[in-house]
Amino acid sequence: MNLLVIGSGGREHAIIKKLKENPAVETIYALPGNGGMASDAICVPEIGAKDIEKQVAFATSHGIDYAVVAPDDPLALGAVDALTAAGIPCFGPNKAAAIIEASKAFSKDLMKKYHIPTAAYETFTDMAAALAYLEGQSAPIVVKADGLALGKGVIIAQTIDEAKEAVKSMMEDKVFGESGSKVVIEEFLTGPEVSVLSFTDGETVVPMVSSMDHKRIGNGDTGPNTGGMGTIAPNPYYTEAIAKECMETIFLPTIAAMKAEGRPFKGCLYFGLMLTPKGPKVIEYNCRFGDPETQVVLPLLKSDLLTVMQATTKGTLKDTPVEFDTGSACCVVVASQGYPTKYATGFPITMTEETAQHTYVAGAKLQNGVLVTSGGRVLGVTATAPTLPQAIEEAYRLTQGVSFEGAYCRKDIGQRALQAGKEK
Repeated sequence: MNLLVIGSGGREHAIIKKLKENPAVETIYALPGNGGMASDAICVPEIGAKDIEKQVAFATSHGIDYAVVAPDDPLALGAVDALTAAGIPCFGPNKAAAIIEASKAFSKDLMKKYHIPTAAYETFTDMAAALAYLEGQSAPIVVKADGLALGKGVIIAQTIDEAKEAVKSMMEDKVFGESGSKVVIEEFLTGPEVSVLSFTDGETVVPMVSSMDHKRIGNGDTGPNTGGMGTIAPNPYYTEAIAKECMETIFLPTIAAMKAEGRPFKGCLYFGLMLTPKGPKVIEYNCRFGDPETQVVLPLLKSDLLTVMQATTKGTLKDTPVEFDTGSACCVVVASQGYPTKYATGFPITMTEETAQHTYVAGAKLQNGVLVTSGGRVLGVTATAPTLPQAIEEAYRLTQGVSFEGAYCRKDIGQRALQAGKEK
């Protein structure tokens, strides 16, 4: 089989490495891919993740048997619709279903309509109305750009003045472009956060192993938010009892709601949850695999990924076994010094053969045959082990096998989870 994976980050590299485990897979093309994926896939850098017309032409001319559309932008733009229309079966939701991430207002209204627990909120298209509403609120409070903003369109304001500045920056200054033309203002929830990715074919939903992301740049969860500096799985806060409650009050109702709206969701639906004192609530939905959550979830998947993906496309997920290892995983992200603000690129990356086997590359490119840094989050190193302490120790050991000028990683990935385990 010839496969096509659209995207260029660590998430896509993790997907590609897992797909390669199927002996029927002959060739995997990555559009555009990155230099660090070159040993696992044929990268086509001239076709970007949003070049849907070129993707379809490439897929049809290269005999692609199955395509995986991984990032949010091409999903929201209708990549799955276009490829499917050209006769290429796909993993991922169509444009109508991808709106669950592409519009925060849509997802909030969906939850309100179908009684799915989430934070109280109001939606605004008029800046004056949004600012007037804030006058009667208390902080902290959350301000969200409605559309896609590379995971950066959410501001947790510590004061009402800060919230007003966030509204102005989104609606007046257009810091997120048209994504901020509409804003959602919602109550600030407290409690442990949990990420749960799930396979679904529009009827059946199969949650994957839970995970815990580490968003802030600094040790001890300090400094600005990033795309994610590391993850662990499973999340110790996500007990069997909570998982059962989430299935009954959130997961199944969401799948049923999307079907009822005429937008059946197929692919990977990501549930960003907050375990509040009043029970689990949805913070956000993503219409695809999370990054870097994928880098700890897929290494624990025992079942064949391609088979499971095809089942979501065909609508046969209820008859397809999906099993996960009972152990743990830890991913440590190695970033460029200065990320997430200003950082330099173009530094050669050296990596031991052992570390390379456990590494998912995100921000790197080949330059005259040499792998060099080209982004903020350069790569993630993942280890699996029977216990979480072992996985953390092994991930940090493997991280010592990679180096480039200005390489930076947090030293406390997984420590919050270990503390949670002691508290239970």
